[in-house]
Amino acid sequence: MTTSPQSTTTAGHPPRHSKAEDANTWSSGCSGTWRSWTPSFFIFFATLRPESRSANGTGPPSLSPTDLSYRGAPRFSRKTVAVCLPVCHGPASPRQTRHRNPSAVGFSLRHRRRISHDTFYPPTAMGQSVPQNSVALAEKLWTHPDPSSTPMWRFIQGINEKYSLTIAGYPELYQWSIDNVADFWSEAWHFVGIVASKEADQVLPKDAPMYPRPDFFGSARLNFAENLLFPPTSTPLDATATAVITTTELPGDLRSTSWAQLREAVRRCANSLRAAGLRPNDVVAGYVSNHVEALVAMLAAASIGAVWTGISPDNGVSAVLDRLSQIGPKVLFADNGTVYNGKEWSSTSKTDEIVTALKSTGLETVIVINNIKGELGLTELTAHGVRAVDYTSFLDAASTDALKFEQLPSSHPLYILYSSGTTGLPKAIVHTALGTLLQHKKEHVLHCSLTPASRMLYYTTTSWMMWHWSIGALATGATLLLYSGSPFRPNSYLSIPRILSDLQVTHFGTSAAYLTALEANNVRPIEDKSIDLSRLEAIYSTASPLPPSTFKFVYEAFPKTVNLASITGGTDIISLFGAPCPLLPVRVGEIQCAGLGMAIKVVDSATGEDVPAGEPGDLVCVKPFPCQPLTFFGAKGEDKYRAAYFERFADVCGVQGAVWHHGDFVKIPDASTGALLMLGRSDGAPQ
Repeated sequence: MTTSPQSTTTAGHPPRHSKAEDANTWSSGCSGTWRSWTPSFFIFFATLRPESRSANGTGPPSLSPTDLSYRGAPRFSRKTVAVCLPVCHGPASPRQTRHRNPSAVGFSLRHRRRISHDTFYPPTAMGQSVPQNSVALAEKLWTHPDPSSTPMWRFIQGINEKYSLTIAGYPELYQWSIDNVADFWSEAWHFVGIVASKEADQVLPKDAPMYPRPDFFGSARLNFAENLLFPPTSTPLDATATAVITTTELPGDLRSTSWAQLREAVRRCANSLRAAGLRPNDVVAGYVSNHVEALVAMLAAASIGAVWTGISPDNGVSAVLDRLSQIGPKVLFADNGTVYNGKEWSSTSKTDEIVTALKSTGLETVIVINNIKGELGLTELTAHGVRAVDYTSFLDAASTDALKFEQLPSSHPLYILYSSGTTGLPKAIVHTALGTLLQHKKEHVLHCSLTPASRMLYYTTTSWMMWHWSIGALATGATLLLYSGSPFRPNSYLSIPRILSDLQVTHFGTSAAYLTALEANNVRPIEDKSIDLSRLEAIYSTASPLPPSTFKFVYEAFPKTVNLASITGGTDIISLFGAPCPLLPVRVGEIQCAGLGMAIKVVDSATGEDVPAGEPGDLVCVKPFPCQPLTFFGAKGEDKYRAAYFERFADVCGVQGAVWHHGDFVKIPDASTGALLMLGRSDGAPQ
């Protein structure tokens, strides 16, 4: 079977593309590329510090979740942090064509050394960096102090009682979930709480293949936005309680939004969108930062049944048009500028160029969000023949009609996300409403133990899949914190820890490079008496390898009670294959577990045959899961979708038909623990 184009990623990392091009270039999604992998590998020994840089000295820096500058030093001890990162040459200029990886932009590389294979930390696609000599991987760093208090434990008790089972821990629960796919997803639906006007007659057709994509809960009717705005909780949510906190790097720039205020803003925005002619299946785009207005726009679009696609302002005009020109949005929300590294940067000229081009693809309405002090550019936009209005006026003009949620099929399109687009136009990946909702809520409730008492902050941009993943926390009743700006303003390395302390964050997500920066500079927030991290329960690491030393460092720099989880999945599935687990220990260098219901296997890269436990091979998923993409948007989208995931392996692992090929080299050292070790790419990366 021939190798096919592929799109895979560390959770939140822009998807990879064709295997052929990846053999020569590992795209960083920014203006540089990974060096070709040859028998000798480059490793970078680095100290890390924040650096202020702008696009050609005139524009805003990349709004990356990791604004770090790498400064090499020729003589470091073996304890020095080892990282492999792309060369990025600065932030996007207005006509820059490269899409920026929001997890890796902002790096400059000054020094590199060749080292032998036996000390190389291979880059991996699943948020891990594992030494070839893996003796230390079994070291235990954390166990949950009271597993019986977790939602996952309660879920097990319910399964045992209903099905007369004796499941005692996670490995048995996981095995049951992949042996009984329909039963598991039915139980997950009811346990996590899905709001639907009509429940499905069946979960999944008997013996449904992975491709063509099966329709989970096909006869159900529901609305994604309704589930986030009115989450079913054990006790009704207080409408005056805080739902969203928006903050930036600017001191004192903090806004709280209650559940009632969020619902009212979505009502007004949705009614104004309907008045503007928006209908189900129309596309709404956001060229926006991570703030509550972006969230309101997305939820309003979803309430109508429109499809949301978000692109952050660190992308240049060409990168934006490479994506939006394909899908022809009817409505565009755009910031008038952004805050980054202590400065405000206008984006009205870029928006003007974007609107000029999108008018010919069907753009009708532009809503400009007053995100910084300055002009909105409405007059210039109107000159292009579109309706241009500021966000506040747009909402103020709304009718008094009640908030309405269109009741839609489970497979109704919700989001469009994009591959990196290194060898052509980015692939526009369409994700469904229920697939996204159910998968995220399974992960948030069962794997992450989110509750209405939780507060989630994920350092991300609106382009990154982790934005979509994190806002799903609202469906648990948790409070969502939206942050935009540099992670090192205004208090250097302690900027984010102070936010975690001041806002009592319980679940914090970031990139591995951010944690590595703290380690390299010996920053231990827990030693600062003015910082209180006692409420912090979990730290999630994504987007690039997390060195084993950083696993250990986190437990020196943060409370030893946190569940440090390197989570993995990607834009392709808008969720996780490898997840946190409150019932398993955290061990150095390991992903804790395979996610419930995700039937991943390791197969021989050439033959597709199962490999023995502990042996490396290709990662595949052999049974259907709800968050499989619906299709790729546009002409021949279905052909591209099939080629991306289902043309490499078929009739393997005792499964008839094609199976999902994720493109990663992996081993499962001990099936009884469910832990994963990710070794790199399956197309010639170091093994």
